[in-house]
Amino acid sequence: MTAVNDPEHDAAGFVLAGGQSSRMGRDKALLPFAGRPLIVNALSILHEAGFPASIAGARSNLADFAPVVADANTGHGPLSGICAALASTSASHAVFLPVDLPLLPSSLIRFLLHHAQITGRAVTVPSINGFAQTFPAVVSGAALSALQAELAAGRLGCFAAFQTAASVLHQSVSAVAVEFLVQPGQVDHPAALPAARWFLNVNTPADLERASRYAAIA
Repeated sequence: MTAVNDPEHDAAGFVLAGGQSSRMGRDKALLPFAGRPLIVNALSILHEAGFPASIAGARSNLADFAPVVADANTGHGPLSGICAALASTSASHAVFLPVDLPLLPSSLIRFLLHHAQITGRAVTVPSINGFAQTFPAVVSGAALSALQAELAAGRLGCFAAFQTAASVLHQSVSAVAVEFLVQPGQVDHPAALPAARWFLNVNTPADLERASRYAAIA
């Protein structure tokens, strides 16, 4: 399926939802978070950032929630979904958000996309406390060939593939320090969560409980 993009921003949004969920014990995409499935929460973050969103890969039937871009290489991790998504869109940039990062604010997505478009970097990610995060990621369509080569070679680590793709284009991955961006009305959290909590990855039932607690307390 061809992904929908936003002509105004020349960008397409994708939720990565093809993971094995081995530590969770069931498909994370359909787990409830703040009264709705995680897949709905992730799609809403991208919608609030200002553009339509599709789903890249899916373990369950998620077509009722948004268009699904099929992953022809299931079992190869999120890099396979990223390549399939980039190949499905004519947009110059694609934003990738995993289904299991439910606390990210849409304002961060908007800033990363704007930064990528201004700088022309092939890959833009956030960093927190000095550590670059793999997701959310803004990836230029120009990176597709290099990412496909990494996938074909069996090198499936996303951040390493991002670094290789940037290097092929004589660049480096742009890591934007989130803690220096946080300002009311610009890059902030609607529930006033501190930035360090935005990147809580929901891998286990305990993680989901903690994320739900943070969302309820804030």
